[in-house]
Amino acid sequence: MLELDLAYRRGDFAMEISMKLGERVCAVFGPSGSGKTSLLDMVAGLRRPDRGRILLDGEPLFDSSMGIDLRPEQRHLGYLFQDGALFPHLSVKGNLRYGLKRRGGEGPEFDEVVATLGLEDLLERRPERLSGGEKQRVALGRALLSAPRLLMLDEPLASLDDELKRRILPFLSRIVSAFDVPMLYVSHSSAELRSLAERVILLEKGRISGEGDPAALFLERREDADAPRY
Repeated sequence: MLELDLAYRRGDFAMEISMKLGERVCAVFGPSGSGKTSLLDMVAGLRRPDRGRILLDGEPLFDSSMGIDLRPEQRHLGYLFQDGALFPHLSVKGNLRYGLKRRGGEGPEFDEVVATLGLEDLLERRPERLSGGEKQRVALGRALLSAPRLLMLDEPLASLDDELKRRILPFLSRIVSAFDVPMLYVSHSSAELRSLAERVILLEKGRISGEGDPAALFLERREDADAPRY
């Protein structure tokens, strides 16, 4: 269970969020500038809220009233960025084993992650010899091997073409079923979220504007958009 009750302001941008997320895959959806990445950064400890608290399974990661602000490495979270951010001087195997070095507890085994993500034939390659989809699979594997308490994905498919997206989405679905780790998924693609998420949070200008089952929620928004204006 991830619980957020926080406020954050930088320049003209202000965010106030209060929510509880208990689903296996919860997604945050919204236009550019709505605060999606800022929200993930605060959960990860890369940005500090002005006030409030962030709890994961009842444990405070941040609590301004108690003076708690755990460092990113103390939070034991997995964070997958758009570009994967692989180490260029390491092979695929080396990048994956880096995740093992960072694990804070029991987690999936190396061979299990490699098999689930279909990385067997890539282990000796360097990142420059990988396609965009392959890089994202390796980055996902590295994050999983760190045994994260929560896996956060920030628009991981945004830079990929439609064909690569169709290949990667089944791997993400397989992760949900194969490993016992909750996922917080950020995207601006409603199609991705309908296939992955159990619950979607709509974010606009730093505020929650809606939430619910993705199929029903996006249908409702489409109907609202199609409704005549008088």
